[in-house]
Amino acid sequence: MTTQATTRFRLDIAYQGTDFNGWALQPGLRTVQGELESALATIFRRYGAPPSLIVAGRTDAGVHAVGQVAHVDLTGEQVAALLKPRGKAVVTDAGTALARRVNGILGPVPDIVVTAAAQAPEGFDARFSALWRRYEYRVADSLSLRDPLQRHRTAWVPTELDVESMDAAALSLLGLHDFASYCKPREGSTTIRTLLGFGWRRDTDGVLVAEVKADAFCHSMVRALVGGCVTVGEDKLGVEDLVTLRDERERTSAFRVMPARGLTLMQVGYPDDIGLAIRAEQTRALRSL
Repeated sequence: MTTQATTRFRLDIAYQGTDFNGWALQPGLRTVQGELESALATIFRRYGAPPSLIVAGRTDAGVHAVGQVAHVDLTGEQVAALLKPRGKAVVTDAGTALARRVNGILGPVPDIVVTAAAQAPEGFDARFSALWRRYEYRVADSLSLRDPLQRHRTAWVPTELDVESMDAAALSLLGLHDFASYCKPREGSTTIRTLLGFGWRRDTDGVLVAEVKADAFCHSMVRALVGGCVTVGEDKLGVEDLVTLRDERERTSAFRVMPARGLTLMQVGYPDDIGLAIRAEQTRALRSL
């Protein structure tokens, strides 16, 4: 039996995670993957098996994204279906048509939007070709403007936080390390990661904003790192304590894991087209210190 040739498309996706049980499919629950794959199944219901998505990074329940990336493999028949004329419109680009069709099914005021879609370069894999993921976390303390319009994407704490101490603590955690102390363990998964960037600032409304960048993140890692820094900002831990806790490689109750609503996936970085397949092979290998 021969395998039907397919064409890979990259999808750039944004969503408000408030009403989703995370990215990944879960029976009986509303998820981002489930809504998108349902739309794809509707579009291609007459053209073979419904396609499935591979994502750059699975986000947890309540986590948002403005720069999520996924890929989908479409058969020749499915691509041809996208290029069929619709009314008086002439369709010349399958990626543009794919984004428009999916967004049309998602509705006029959706909490998911496909911001772009295009045929992927050779060797592209949304998950394994990625070099890094960048997240942002927003915390409003007692000095911040508490804007109710931002409540779905901001965590609130009742005290004043020391942003300088939080920034110093974040900087101390950079590098290749085992972050088991800051991750929920998953069987068969490594907790070794390279933390490429981590820092804090206040925006114009006084909201504290963390930018966290790593080659990849294990489950709840960003929210735990943020929780550790918030505890430092409250003067309940010292700057140096976060490194000590990290190097113990055990889950701890010394800090809390912050709520999902403050977290947004901002961007996923990829190599140039030549390096895509090489990066994918490297990433499939388990990390080690």
